[in-house]
Amino acid sequence: MPICEVCFRHCSLREGQTGFCGARVCTGGKVVPKHYGKVSAIALDPIEKKPLKRFYPGSMVLSFGGCGCNMRCPFCQNSEISWSSQAMNMGEQLRQLEPQKAAELALKYKPQGNIGAAFTYNEPLVCCEFVRDTARLVKKAGMKNVLVTNASAELCVLDELQGCIDAMNIDLKCFNAQTYKDVLGGDLETVKQFIRRAVQFCHVEITTLIVPGVSDDENELRDLVDWVADLQSGETPLHLTRFFPRFKMSDRDATSIDLIKRFADIARKKLKYVYIGNC
Repeated sequence: MPICEVCFRHCSLREGQTGFCGARVCTGGKVVPKHYGKVSAIALDPIEKKPLKRFYPGSMVLSFGGCGCNMRCPFCQNSEISWSSQAMNMGEQLRQLEPQKAAELALKYKPQGNIGAAFTYNEPLVCCEFVRDTARLVKKAGMKNVLVTNASAELCVLDELQGCIDAMNIDLKCFNAQTYKDVLGGDLETVKQFIRRAVQFCHVEITTLIVPGVSDDENELRDLVDWVADLQSGETPLHLTRFFPRFKMSDRDATSIDLIKRFADIARKKLKYVYIGNC
C-alpha cells in the first residue's frame, strides 16, 4: 500500500482511505491532499497574532486556514478545523481557492498593509503542496510568506519550502518525549529536527503553551530554554503563552499568570527575546 511521506506517522493507505490527519487520501495509488486548493478561513491579521514579534512588526498578513492535523492536542484552540469530528467532515464547507487566486488576494490587500500570506489556523503542512505552490506565487509577486506549524513534518517537506517561506512560528509544545507521544500524539524528535533545519534558512520564533499538568514542569522548561538557546546563541525568540480551558481540557483552570511570568524570567537568563501571551 502507498505510504504518506509528509509526517512521522507514515500512514499506509488503501485506495480511497484517508490518513490520520484527515487531510490526505490515497487516490490512483498515490497519497495526495484531500482538499488541495480549498480553505476553511481567510483573515487579514496583525503579524503579531501569529505570533511573530520580530518579523515586520506592525504589519498585516493575509492568513489562510485549511483543515486537518497530524497531532491530537486535547487543548486545541482550533478544533473545529483540526481534529474534531467536525473537522474530519468539512469537505463541502471549504471554500475553493486555488494558489493563483490566493496569491492575487494577498496582493490585493497590500494597500491595507498586507506583507503577504500566512498559512495557519490548522496544521498547514498536512496540505504542504498547497503551501508550497501558493508561497512560490506570493514570492514571485514580491511579498512574504509565513508558516505557523507544529513542525511534525519530515525534513523533505521542509526542504521544498526553502526559498519561499520567510518566517515561521513553531509550536514546541513541551520538552518531554513521552508527553509528546502519549498526550499530544506527536513526536518530539521530529519537531526538534524540523526546528534545527528551519532556523538555517528563515526567521523562526517558537511558542510554548504552558498547560497545567502538561508543560508546566519547571525542570522541563529549563531544558527547553537550554535547547532553544543553543539554536542561534540565544537569539531565537520564545513565546510563553497562557492556557485557557477549552476543547477536551475544559476541566482545569487557566495557567497562573504568576507562573508564566516566573517562567519568562527563567527563560530571559539565557534567551535575548522572551514574550508572554494571553496574560
